[in-house]
Amino acid sequence: MTKIGVISDTHGYIDDRILHHFKDCDQIWHAGDVGSVDVIETLENTGKVIKGVYGNIDNQKVRAIFPEYNFFTVENKKVLMLHIAGYPGRYNKHAYHLIKKYQPDIFVCGHSHILKIQYAKDLHLLHINPGAAGIKGFHKIRTIVRFAIDGNKIENMEVIELGARSRSA
Repeated sequence: MTKIGVISDTHGYIDDRILHHFKDCDQIWHAGDVGSVDVIETLENTGKVIKGVYGNIDNQKVRAIFPEYNFFTVENKKVLMLHIAGYPGRYNKHAYHLIKKYQPDIFVCGHSHILKIQYAKDLHLLHINPGAAGIKGFHKIRTIVRFAIDGNKIENMEVIELGARSRSA
């Protein structure tokens, strides 16, 4: 069993609450708009496997570390991650092309700052957008997602609310 923490749209901000909720995870996936190499370094310092993609606000330093999209396998599940994608039934052309090409079991994206976990029956994939974990943006509540992959099974899906977007929350 592999325990996964999913995060997006940190915009240069990461705090101890995020790290606390990911302490028992084996891998952390960042779906873009990292905002700073410091965020990546903080995640890497946890000793966990870090997978990610860059987002539209990310500079060349972040883009040198994370690719535009990331396709990988965990246990028996194929995973595709891309920052800007849309959502089931309304994927943009680039996301749809990548989904058709790689046929993932799990598709992870960010960008919208809107938490959405939905099974897309037509594409046979679980869509995960963890919302936004940072303090910049229009979202009111900061969110992350945590779950496990056990062979062919996705288990223990959790949405974790980190509190209000302000620093003082």
